[in-house]
Amino acid sequence: MATKTDSNHDLPVILRLPAVRKATGYPTSTIYRLIAERRFPRQVSLGPKSVGWVEREVHEWIAARIAARDGEGV
Repeated sequence: MATKTDSNHDLPVILRLPAVRKATGYPTSTIYRLIAERRFPRQVSLGPKSVGWVEREVHEWIAARIAARDGEGV
């Protein structure tokens, strides 16, 4: 679930794990392996047993994968 603010100050949108899995197509184990390898954005602690990811960072990561694909063969 993503959360947004209605104020004039745009706060980051936080994605929970199901949304990150859906956006990337990766299972949980792959996401956490890529984080450990420093190849995926780190999660943000939301509480003792709750984490989320900054939506912008996940989208930038996806965009970088697309750019890398499109840059191949140039």
